[in-house]
Amino acid sequence: IPPVVLMGVFAIGMWLLSMQLPKQALFANGSTLAAVIITLLGVSIAISGVLAFRKARTTANPMEPQDASTLVNSGVYRVTRNPMYLGFLLMLVGFGLFLQSAYSLVLCVGFILYMNRFQIEPEERFLEAKFHNEFVLYKGKVRRWI
Repeated sequence: IPPVVLMGVFAIGMWLLSMQLPKQALFANGSTLAAVIITLLGVSIAISGVLAFRKARTTANPMEPQDASTLVNSGVYRVTRNPMYLGFLLMLVGFGLFLQSAYSLVLCVGFILYMNRFQIEPEERFLEAKFHNEFVLYKGKVRRWI
């Protein structure tokens, strides 16, 4: 499943859950502002990841890791190995805050678990096979999420 589609599926799940369970006053009156700030931060981080891949002239398509021509470890990739996925997670957290639903935020944990197991781990196996020690050293310096 393409990660952006998966993010949409989780967002729909969060919305459905928020419709079925009681709302909570998250951050009281500042929840909309917090939601906007966190969402914009997520969008910025995700876009910076894509731009770093474009600058390096390598694929940003997570469904075709075999097309990776370069190991990108500069820019936002000095802080997180997965800025696009981190960005998606922050967008989901912002959406959960907007929904005023702590219950829906629990699905963000599900997003992390799914992404780790079915997207990130396979990508990392491929990158380690393709870039060998360079990826191992990078992985030792930069955390998966943040």
